[in-house]
Amino acid sequence: MIKDYFSLVLKNFERRKLRGMLTVLGIFIGIMAIVALISLTQGMQDAITSQFQKLGTNRITVSAGGVSLGPVGSELTTAKLTDRDIKVISEVPGVENVVGILLQTARIDFNKQVIYGSVGGVPTDSESQKVIDGMSFFEIDVGRSVRDGDRYKADLGFNFVDGAFDKDMKIGDTFQIEKTDFSVVGIRKKAGTGMHDGIIKIPLETARIIFNEPEKLSMIFVVTSKNANTGDIAEHIKKDLRKSRNVKEGEEDFTVMTSEQTIGMLNQILSVIQIILVGISAISLIVGGIGIMNTMYTSVMERTREIGIMKALGARGDQIRNLFLIESGTIGLIGGTIGIILGMLIAKIGQLIADSYGVTLVPHISIITLFGVLGFSFAIGSVSGVLPAIQASKLKPIEAIRKY
Repeated sequence: MIKDYFSLVLKNFERRKLRGMLTVLGIFIGIMAIVALISLTQGMQDAITSQFQKLGTNRITVSAGGVSLGPVGSELTTAKLTDRDIKVISEVPGVENVVGILLQTARIDFNKQVIYGSVGGVPTDSESQKVIDGMSFFEIDVGRSVRDGDRYKADLGFNFVDGAFDKDMKIGDTFQIEKTDFSVVGIRKKAGTGMHDGIIKIPLETARIIFNEPEKLSMIFVVTSKNANTGDIAEHIKKDLRKSRNVKEGEEDFTVMTSEQTIGMLNQILSVIQIILVGISAISLIVGGIGIMNTMYTSVMERTREIGIMKALGARGDQIRNLFLIESGTIGLIGGTIGIILGMLIAKIGQLIADSYGVTLVPHISIITLFGVLGFSFAIGSVSGVLPAIQASKLKPIEAIRKY
């Protein structure tokens, strides 16, 4: 019986190809947007998690301001971290190493071109260098990183050798930061985050001179002992910093976050964005559902005589109803299938665009989610066809044939 239903549905769809495709259009646009958005945001979540996992679980980040906005966001707050905070944190039990960096947006001159980019001042003592070099964001590809004894040397993020200037920078090149000459001693591997690939790293003391910031730090990276409880140490750091900076609990002008908390916060933000965007995309599914309902009502009117003949030959009302429900559901299913294919294609295009900006992004979507989307599109189609199907099932055979 089911086979007969689908056979009749496909024959009817073939007879009304143009109308069928226009009806399908409303469904596949919504499904396409949903699949593309879920794939891209899932890819972003995976990329973020992967990068932070490389840093290890024994890392804590302290940033200025009540909400952690990352390295670039540290420039948006009036609160400051200083060397005094470094001293306070280093005295917390379980803390193995503490590294402070100064990050500023600066004018960069090279090959008679001027751009504005991020410059990070980092300490160059051997212990601090071990911490920084151990971060996957700052791995060296060619040359070396800035080290103790360097004054006006720099190592570059991948973006500076991949299109930041008309002429790509290389080892030994001279350029200017805020009109001060620097020479390139190293080029870092592509981090794939966009942000870290766009940072020029120079010695901290030199950065403080050219930016006239003798005490300020943008972020502090804390490395804990391997077997220590990172969460407990983070709470201890908060407590000691509140006392040192004379602020009350809940009124902190700094943020302390473990690697797990940072990953969780970023993923939470992406999830909220995903829900909002998918919700907006779902509006087009409502429009598509209305289109299916309209098509099915028209189909009932056009096939009144056909329905009458089927009933005259013994077809029951529930069979007529099921036929129209399956037909409307099939329209939704076809739209969902096309939408999934196009959505994945758009996600792939998004990946290529991200790659062009130096951001590693591998969009993907689970099989369970895909089947869920297909089921949802079938449900949208079926629900939209309920009223027309009921109307068709209630037609009386003689009146239906006579109306034709």
